[in-house]
Amino acid sequence: MTVTRFAPSPTGSLHAGNIRTALVNWLYARQQGGRFVLRLDDTDLARSSEASAQGIRDDLDWLGLTPDAEVRQSDRFALYEAALARLAAAGRAYRAYDTPEQLDLKRRVQASRGLPPVYDRTALALTDADHADFAAKGVAPHWRFRLDTAAPAVWDDLVRGACHIDPASLSDPVVRRADGSWLYMLPSVVDDIDLGITTIVRGEDHVTNSGVQLQMFAALGSQPPALAHLPLLTGADAALSKRLGSAGVAEWRDAGFEPGAVRAFLARLGTSAATEPADDAALIAGFDFAAFGRSTVRFDPAELAALNAKTIHALHFDAVADRLPDGMTAAAWDAVRGNVATVADAEGWWRVITGPVDGVADPADCDFIAAAHDALAALDWTPDIWPRWTAALKVSSGRKGRGLFHPLRVALTGRDAGPEMAALLPLIGRGAALARLAAAAAPAYIRCQE
Repeated sequence: MTVTRFAPSPTGSLHAGNIRTALVNWLYARQQGGRFVLRLDDTDLARSSEASAQGIRDDLDWLGLTPDAEVRQSDRFALYEAALARLAAAGRAYRAYDTPEQLDLKRRVQASRGLPPVYDRTALALTDADHADFAAKGVAPHWRFRLDTAAPAVWDDLVRGACHIDPASLSDPVVRRADGSWLYMLPSVVDDIDLGITTIVRGEDHVTNSGVQLQMFAALGSQPPALAHLPLLTGADAALSKRLGSAGVAEWRDAGFEPGAVRAFLARLGTSAATEPADDAALIAGFDFAAFGRSTVRFDPAELAALNAKTIHALHFDAVADRLPDGMTAAAWDAVRGNVATVADAEGWWRVITGPVDGVADPADCDFIAAAHDALAALDWTPDIWPRWTAALKVSSGRKGRGLFHPLRVALTGRDAGPEMAALLPLIGRGAALARLAAAAAPAYIRCQE
């Protein structure tokens, strides 16, 4: 069974880049009939919080990406201890005591000699007596994973194609700090093995990490998952996570964005597919890692807003009824949905329909509005009242186009533009329409006489 995972750290809010990664993992798992796991990487106990963890859960739920299972790394420390012990026994993990200052000095010396800043492995020369001496002084070790520098990491990435990492160009990574806390690399591998993760989908900033972790999988006697590294998202002029900070679900929800629009937008971002409204079935069926390009992808909030509006324009009444103003009907929603950017905007148009409105006419139109009132009063009120009424006014007034329609719209709605009047006028009703025309014409007529 295909098993994917989304592994955020509960130290803050999700931003668009995180959410896109979660979405791609979810889409692939659903397409393959597999499972999508949320793994909270909370090994940094000082910075992690339950509030952030709950915020991540809430964000995923709002987006419709509810995981099939959840685990927390803080509950799994015993697994990491056991794995580290295995690696140490096999000579693939070792204790080191270099201080940050010592490491910085070594890097500066290497730079002065034109050498890469790779850890020199001096800790491997330490004897049992040396370790005992450090212990006697109360100096705890940090642990490093020993890379096999003769075994390049090679894999066929689902997005990037052939990938190659030379371990000789890397330092042996620290996997556990002197204070006993765990860093990302080893716990992630241990969890992927234990949870049966079959496909790791993450950003391309993890490509080097993947090269290291492939060696960890091998050292622990496990086949590695398939790897897919997505191109990163950027804003207009900087890395997305830095430019927009934690901008994401909270901001989108507050702005009235639809979860379906967010899913459709992020699912197509970085592919050649048009960013058009799409339901989950279409997104799942059409998902393909090969569709992603390798170039950095620009995230444009304006494009998301435009897609959100298109998505809302296609929503049926049943999908939004519980978010519409009390009393608003399906006919009213159908009339106005093409003119709203969010569902909440429908409230403004419902007020236009139910009144009152400020529809004072331009003084130059006072006679026309008065005549329009009388013409409407003389007609039978039927669903096609707008075209019959305006056809009669076109003949009697000689007006056409904007000169005919715009004064009527302003008098009836108080707005310069909006939904089709053929749909609005029957909703406004005969009595309200006549009252609005009379109110609009009266003050204008007085001004015309002054």
